[in-house]
Amino acid sequence: MLAAVRELGYVPDRVATGLRRQRTGIIGFVGSGIATTPFAGELIAGAHDAASERDVLLLVVDSQGDEALEARQIELLLGQRVDGIAIARMFHQAVDQPEIPIDVPVALVNAESVGGWLVDAVAPDEEEIGRMAARRLLEAGHRRIAFANTVDDTLASRGREAGLRAVLAEAGVRLRVADVAHVASTAEGGREAAVELLDRPGRPTAVFCFNDQVAMGVMQVAQALGIDVPCECSVIGVDDLANVADALVPKLTTIRLPHQEMGRWAVTRLLDRVAGEDPDVESATIPCRLVERESVAPPPAPSTSTSTTTPL
Repeated sequence: MLAAVRELGYVPDRVATGLRRQRTGIIGFVGSGIATTPFAGELIAGAHDAASERDVLLLVVDSQGDEALEARQIELLLGQRVDGIAIARMFHQAVDQPEIPIDVPVALVNAESVGGWLVDAVAPDEEEIGRMAARRLLEAGHRRIAFANTVDDTLASRGREAGLRAVLAEAGVRLRVADVAHVASTAEGGREAAVELLDRPGRPTAVFCFNDQVAMGVMQVAQALGIDVPCECSVIGVDDLANVADALVPKLTTIRLPHQEMGRWAVTRLLDRVAGEDPDVESATIPCRLVERESVAPPPAPSTSTSTTTPL
C-alpha cells in the first residue's frame, strides 16, 4: 500500500486533514514594509524556523503600511482558516485591535497593543538599548554625550531616550537640551544632527544615534568637519544594519536588535495556544546585544574636544 502511495505521488490534503482536527496547520504572518526594510528577512526567518519545527506552514503577506489593505489581508487569511495570525511591524510601534475572532490566537511582533487589547506581544527592550549605549560611553570615559534621536514620537524613540537619561543621571551626567537633536531616522537626518551637535564650540565627545543610518550621517559630517571618529568623537548606532555597520570607516559599534528572536517567539507562542496551552497573556521584551567594533574610544583631551570646527 505505501509503495503504491509513493508511486502515485500522493500528497495528503493538509486543509482537509486539518478540518477534521479543527486545525489547518497554517499561520498567517502580516508584515508592514517587508519589501523595503533590510531586517524584515530576519523577522520572517525566525517565524519560519519556529513554524517549520512544528510542521506548520507560514503564510506571509505585506500591507506596505496601508491600513485598509492590512484589514483585507487579515480577512483573506481568516478565509483560509489560519490557526493564528502574527502581526509584525518593521519599526516598534503601537497597533490597534483588528477585526479578528476571539478564538483565533494573535501575537504582535515588534509592536505593542493599545486600547486595552489583551494580546501576546514581543518587542525589543527599548529602554535597555539606551542604557547599554550610556554605559558603554561612560565606561569609555565620556561625560559630554549627545543623542541624535528621531523626530518621530515612537515607542522606540521614547524608550531609548529614557534609558539613556536614566543611566547618565545615575552617573551624575546631564543630557542637556542642546545635546539632543530630533531628525529623520535616515542618513540625511544624521547629517543634519551632526551639523547641529558637532559644528560648534564645546561640542560633545560622543553621540548615541537612534539607528545605524543616522550614525552613518553623523560620521560623514564629522569627517567633513575634520573631527576624527573615534579619537575626537565616539559614535554608537542601533540595528547592526547589514552592509552599513561593518562597511563604515571606522566600523560602527552598534546595538543589534533581536529581529529573528522576536519572529520565533511570536510564532512559538501562537502554536502553543493552538496546541491547547493557555498561558497568561504576555508582553515580552527581548534583550539586545552590543556589537563592539571601532567607533568608540576614550574622549580626547578637553582642548581638542572643545575646539571650534570649520564650517562645512
